[in-house]
Amino acid sequence: MRDNIRIVLVGDGAFGKSTLVTALIKEVFVVNVQDVVPEVTIPPEVTPENVTTHIIDTPSRGDEQDALETELRKANVVCIVYAVDERESFRRTHEHWLPFLRRQGLSLPVILVGNKVDMRDEDAGPATVLEDEVVPIMNEYREIEICVECSAKALLNVSELFYFAQKAVLHPTRPLYDARDHVMKPECASALTRIFRLCDADGDGVLNDAELNAFQRSCFNTPLQQRELEGVKELVQASRPDGITAGGLNVDGYLYLHLLFIQRGRVETTWMVLRRFGYGDDLSLRDDFLRPECDVPPDCCVELSPGGYAFLTEIFKRYDADRDSALCAAELDNIFSLSPGVPWKHGRFPESTVTNAAGCVTLEGWLAQWSMSTLLDHRLTLEYLAYFGFPGDTRDGICMVARHAGAGGLRRRRKGKQQRSVFLCYVVGAAGAGKSSLIRAFAKKPFASEYTPTARTTATVNSVDVKGAEKYLVMQEFGPYDTSVLQSRRQLEHCDLLVMVYDSSDPASFAYLANLRSNYSLDALPMIFVATKSDLDAVAQRSDPPPDIYCRELKLAAPLYVSPKDAQLASVFQHMAAITRNPASATPALLLARPHPWSTAKIIGVTALAGVGLASTFVAYHTLRYWWTSVIGARSSHSVVPKRHEL
Repeated sequence: MRDNIRIVLVGDGAFGKSTLVTALIKEVFVVNVQDVVPEVTIPPEVTPENVTTHIIDTPSRGDEQDALETELRKANVVCIVYAVDERESFRRTHEHWLPFLRRQGLSLPVILVGNKVDMRDEDAGPATVLEDEVVPIMNEYREIEICVECSAKALLNVSELFYFAQKAVLHPTRPLYDARDHVMKPECASALTRIFRLCDADGDGVLNDAELNAFQRSCFNTPLQQRELEGVKELVQASRPDGITAGGLNVDGYLYLHLLFIQRGRVETTWMVLRRFGYGDDLSLRDDFLRPECDVPPDCCVELSPGGYAFLTEIFKRYDADRDSALCAAELDNIFSLSPGVPWKHGRFPESTVTNAAGCVTLEGWLAQWSMSTLLDHRLTLEYLAYFGFPGDTRDGICMVARHAGAGGLRRRRKGKQQRSVFLCYVVGAAGAGKSSLIRAFAKKPFASEYTPTARTTATVNSVDVKGAEKYLVMQEFGPYDTSVLQSRRQLEHCDLLVMVYDSSDPASFAYLANLRSNYSLDALPMIFVATKSDLDAVAQRSDPPPDIYCRELKLAAPLYVSPKDAQLASVFQHMAAITRNPASATPALLLARPHPWSTAKIIGVTALAGVGLASTFVAYHTLRYWWTSVIGARSSHSVVPKRHEL
């Protein structure tokens, strides 16, 4: 909400603009005032809305047109002052001043101010003036918020005039209410309906007493007494019987209450509700509400906090209408109707996560999908937490964790075990190597016998149990774009595990991986080699050295042979999770940098021990020589083993 307001008064001369400003300040009627009162600033602590208010009087002479236009461009609200006892002044409001404001290209709320009400002809009642003359003008000029009749001389409605001017800026009626048809505007009804759904905690389409009280506390920081609750329901029952059910207030009754607030001049009540739920003056969700500032240090990544997991679990249970512990397409549509739609339209959702046999998203899959989303794009998660009605600051739904233990280069992978819960795995390999089949098996999807090349980057997620702790692995496949990803230092920095996949039945498949490693700086990444299609006859790979020796030279575990087709997976995903937990165990650059077990110090120690006694060394040598030659001789010539005294 804004913290200052500029109120500009315009109108013809001698109708009381300057007198109204002076009467507000001095709280007495001043007979002789200057033509134009200097700008008045009212501090926030003395205004009902707690905002700094600037009141600007303007000249009436035509030769000061430039000064008037300058002030109008800085204004937040315009008050057109006329005299109720001067018919010509009223005619000038709609024949001159309102068209003049429109010609300036301004979109400002306007208040019609009828001054000198104390001098009105008693024979023409105020109701006649308002109904017959003011209302038609308000219908023609939608920018008019309200018409206020006042008297600077009698100090009647003077402070109210400026209060209404403040309200016209802070709580405008025009976005909410169609004064011509006396109905709530569709955009307002849509926003309030969404708020109703967010407050309907049990999803039964009715706000019961507990939910109404929770709504009241959330928006106004105070509960409703039982007597007040009953009064609200009786009010709706009297005028809108279909807005009340045995369980409480339904959406029609809820909208009717807000219509009453607006029509009775309590529009600020509706605005307090809208702003509490993130709506701006244009009745769209504010950008700062959807996307709050959230800077992530380079050495950190973002995960859901325990509060975020709890909230998303609650959303799952609320919208699982049939209570089958899975979200079908209709239930997912119901959830995402609170937002612009499913945010993963291009991510193969729900194929990207765990579903049941019917293709419905399980709670495990729902939380896994959001875990992946938060790791890859935490801003998207913040946005949807806001759409779903996360209580309080949406940033409390996420947390930042160190990307790698320690800090700086390889030391980040060298230091101990990871405390994170979500890890990013890049799955690379030649076309047709079986990457997609491996990933489908990871998400517990059936094997697809028909080969379909991966055309765009995809990501799939599932959880893996590692020594009693649940970890989420995000498997990202790039299709024909492996090389562009591996060329990016920033993208490699985000990778927690490189899954090197080759086809054990294709002799050229492993060479693709060897070329990738030789052409790009990959040794700083933890990696695991996976040989797919073990159900087929293995062939010798056209690589030197072969895969097992290649891995041994890197001090890595030998390739794991798997067959997604036969569901023979050799606990490969548990191995992956174990590596992400202790990345130093599979990072070639670290493993190759480790000293050989027979280090120089150990060799020196062995040499010293060996020199303890030359005689002992000589005897040991000849005994060993005798044993060796005896065995060799026996195996080669079947000669008799020589007797001991022949030595």
